Amino acid sequence: MTNKGVDYYKRAAVRAMQWHAENINKMKQCRFDTIAVHGIYSMQEALDFNQGSIIEPIYMSTSQAYRDSDEMEAALGYQIPTWCYSRIANPSMYYLEGVLALLEGYGASVDTSCIATASGMAAIQSAVDPFLVEDYKNPNRPMNFVATCQVYGGTFQQFAMRKEKDRNISWRRVINSNDIDEWESNIDENTRFLYGELPSNPSQGFFDIKKVIDLAHKYSIPAIFDSTVATPALLRPIEFGADIVVQSVTKSLFTSGFGIAGAIIARKNITTNIDNPEMKADFCAYLKLLPNRDNGPNISPMNAILAINDIRTIRSRMDLVSRSTLKVSQFLKQHKHIEGVDYLGLDEHSLHPIAKKYLFLVDAEYDDQYGTPQNRYGHLMSFRVKGGAQKARDVFDAFQRIWRATDLGRIKSVATIPSISTHSQQGEEARQLAQIPPHLIRLCIGMEHPDDIIADLDQALQVLDGKKVFFTSPEYSAGGASSAKIG
Repeated sequence: MTNKGVDYYKRAAVRAMQWHAENINKMKQCRFDTIAVHGIYSMQEALDFNQGSIIEPIYMSTSQAYRDSDEMEAALGYQIPTWCYSRIANPSMYYLEGVLALLEGYGASVDTSCIATASGMAAIQSAVDPFLVEDYKNPNRPMNFVATCQVYGGTFQQFAMRKEKDRNISWRRVINSNDIDEWESNIDENTRFLYGELPSNPSQGFFDIKKVIDLAHKYSIPAIFDSTVATPALLRPIEFGADIVVQSVTKSLFTSGFGIAGAIIARKNITTNIDNPEMKADFCAYLKLLPNRDNGPNISPMNAILAINDIRTIRSRMDLVSRSTLKVSQFLKQHKHIEGVDYLGLDEHSLHPIAKKYLFLVDAEYDDQYGTPQNRYGHLMSFRVKGGAQKARDVFDAFQRIWRATDLGRIKSVATIPSISTHSQQGEEARQLAQIPPHLIRLCIGMEHPDDIIADLDQALQVLDGKKVFFTSPEYSAGGASSAKIG
């Protein structure tokens, strides 16, 4: 056999990349729902390579074979696109990354790229670590980053333990995230990025995104946002100039709960004071080909395809669950046993005006049902039970329809008590800063009818009036239905 030569494969790669770029540009002209349904998987690709399959195939393979040594040399030298090894890239992963890049970039006049990871925490680590590198020109300068203290408990631990304690990198905490002066007071010449979570989990923190982005760029550092709770159906930070968006795909995007996944989506040519042209030009491609190739945090093909299937309906789901959550929050705010409700959709919430400025159901103005822009505030809320921590636990234990679990974004309604679960490790002082008291219950509304969730909340709250609630027998509670003694 005569080898074709490396240049032959490079020319073929150029033609293939041109075709894929044209296909992506066509998809960019479509509405959000069409992008969510089709992603970057085309009819031509299905007919030419995938036996006509109308759904993206699951490529459950570890690696790609090559036609000859020339193709292998070109591929492993990153001279042509390749699925060389699924720790780095795989067609199923590519389909997920393609649709998320388009959805997060929807409405923005910029090019975006994405890299999918095995979890949301892997996505956060992948997004921030490339900026936390030693300044070789000034190796003795201690680096820092500025981030809100109102973040998911796992994020808090990663920043406080893995960054501050393990690596001596200073996390400068922003207490009032909507105070732009507080953000700026924490920035100096050694600050590497600004990081915020919005809406925050569970305390519904929010801030003026555009002001924080402009502040980051004033100091030549990237603005990184965790937009998991909102999803691109309600908020797309890149549209306002953000450099990088983190998604725990596990949550609302992967609503079935069948798997774990994360993603980083970035605009091309991010702002950074790190002298790394490759990283600046295409942050996600840089991650894929270098740091994440070496560290190995990427997603499995199976989870990638399962997530894609849930993403297809993200806009309609976020519309429905947002409306349901507003109805539930309005019930709770007037209940005699409720001290307060944290939901950005309530007019009386202190951050409602700023959230109203940014949180919209994408494409509602093109929807025959609405025809005008519609604010939507998501499916995550919290409420505080009167009487303290034990009263909150009593109500929590009385749920019959709402699932008790450390999860959110599921198609079923799920609740937890953050102080004893998701945020337990960060300590009482840090929970107070993040506004997470022990009598706060986090509730994520699913796709059930809201009246049934309200009924479950109502009966659970009646335990505070002395009503006894009976749900499961001791046998079932201890071992589950399959191991319970019956008869």
